[in-house]
Amino acid sequence: MQKATKVPKRGQWGSTFGFIMAAGGSAVGLGNIWRFPYITGQNGGGAFVLVYIICVLLIGLPLLLNEIALGRKSKKNPVGAIRVTGGNRFWQSAGVLCVVVCFAVLSYYSVIAGWTIGYIFTELINIPVNFADFVQNPFLVIPLCMAFILATIAIVLGGISGGIEKAAKFLMPILFIIILLIAARSVTLPGAGAGIEYYLSPDFSKINGRVILSALGQAFFSMSVGWGLMITFGSYLPKDSNVIQSSGWIAGMDTMVALMGGLMIFPALFALLPGESPDGGPALVFNVLPRVFDQIDPFGNIIGAMFFVLLFVAALTSSISMLEVPVAYFIDERKWSRKKATWTIGIGAMLLSIPSSLAAVDGNFFQKLSFNFFGKPLVGFFDMMDFFFGTMAVVIICLMLSLYTGWVKKIRSYADELSHGAPIFDGFPKIAWMFFIKWICPIVIILVLMNMVGLFGEYGEGG
Repeated sequence: MQKATKVPKRGQWGSTFGFIMAAGGSAVGLGNIWRFPYITGQNGGGAFVLVYIICVLLIGLPLLLNEIALGRKSKKNPVGAIRVTGGNRFWQSAGVLCVVVCFAVLSYYSVIAGWTIGYIFTELINIPVNFADFVQNPFLVIPLCMAFILATIAIVLGGISGGIEKAAKFLMPILFIIILLIAARSVTLPGAGAGIEYYLSPDFSKINGRVILSALGQAFFSMSVGWGLMITFGSYLPKDSNVIQSSGWIAGMDTMVALMGGLMIFPALFALLPGESPDGGPALVFNVLPRVFDQIDPFGNIIGAMFFVLLFVAALTSSISMLEVPVAYFIDERKWSRKKATWTIGIGAMLLSIPSSLAAVDGNFFQKLSFNFFGKPLVGFFDMMDFFFGTMAVVIICLMLSLYTGWVKKIRSYADELSHGAPIFDGFPKIAWMFFIKWICPIVIILVLMNMVGLFGEYGEGG
């Protein structure tokens, strides 16, 4: 008699709250804390915020619902979800791309997360650090990156309800508390009003087609669509869960954290370093903000440490979902155990993180790598990984998934899936969602892709 093959048991969320915290955590990442605020300041302040919120509601939320519907309907990872719903190998390639993107982005995203660990300690012991010198030391940044990936592995090993859900329920409230504490201190500093005005005062004269495309791109990336994260997390949902209500909470949490990020950074920056450029991106976070915290009296170093703990938590809640996508693929499709899948993918991400870590070291081979993409120079292994996997591939996946659901399959069956547990979705909301997935989302995504390859003039990033 042939011995039966043991099939790994699939997990399920223990509660709707746990799903919201975990999915919200995957959407809330480092980009919410530093990237969204400075893009807002550059593109019209409060006017850009308004455009961004409209983009989230009209594009980001429909795409989010699309992925969750595909996941819950199939009860599979991104590859399996398309396979069991009847997609051929071409459409399954979108799922494969999701798995590859999550693995690749986890590798270089963990490099930045490792920096946050180092800065937590330098702030606590109140030792000034030059960011350029810090990233030049591979014997420091590589172990910090490895430590971050190990923390991610430890959580994912616990499974859905026992690992990811428990961690999200603990980490997300901490994240919100730290945001509120730092923002409250920042906006009450003498001279903070100039930073608030820079960040939120509407300048509608800056709103043009390229700014709208920038807001659209930011909505894609901040909502975690196009990664397969929401397909995977949706696959662990029970049939009677209210996906519409949960998705509203996820979008709201993500937008709130992004908005609060600016209220943490800009009032303090304008109050304490009024001559400093407010659009410095990563350099602003790691090179400028520690100088801001040094000038806050008293307890500036404690506030600084809290800020980098916040960045660490935001990065960890995102990296958990990045690791879970390829892990779910190997559990579902290859029948691996969770332990084998998690350690194999985790160690692979560690190895791939080394070139990204070395890309910041002067004169290194991985720093000198370059590629010209439609007139946009990509310099260094890190930047190339970020563009091709963290930007371009994500937009392509969004396009393929919206075409698959909207045109290849019967879209009404996915709309009906969203109605299970959410009768409020029946009627006009269902019709509107089908219209957006079938027509509006593909057209908008194609416009974003055209913008990314420079067809609207000078190259502009989607987000």
